[in-house]
Amino acid sequence: MYRIGELATACEVTADTLRFYEKNGLLSPSSRSDKGYRLYTDEDARHLKFILRAKAMGFSLTEISELLNIEASRSDWACADVKGMVEAKAAELQRKIDEMTRLRDSLQELADACCGGPESAIHCSILDTLETK
Repeated sequence: MYRIGELATACEVTADTLRFYEKNGLLSPSSRSDKGYRLYTDEDARHLKFILRAKAMGFSLTEISELLNIEASRSDWACADVKGMVEAKAAELQRKIDEMTRLRDSLQELADACCGGPESAIHCSILDTLETK
């Protein structure tokens, strides 16, 4: 059995992270000690590692909750259900990448149009563009 600090250390997160996951219904201690300390098992540690890996892959708390529900009752789901979630997340990330690329290109265009010299910014092309668009 792990106390909250021990599990947090073992999984390289903070105790506050564990409390946050508990508050959001993603993780709960298997039991509590006589003094009320949260106690976690090895299975809880595996559960936490699942959450952390899903988070590292970009899944939201809601999506992680869905994945945990699927993981808990695998026989009720098809691989296609999980694959669909992963493909939807990949498409969402691609849209974000595309938007960030457009933003970067727009900023670079602004920067390229500016002389970048030491003179006054009275006629700065960047400020003029931001002011008129």
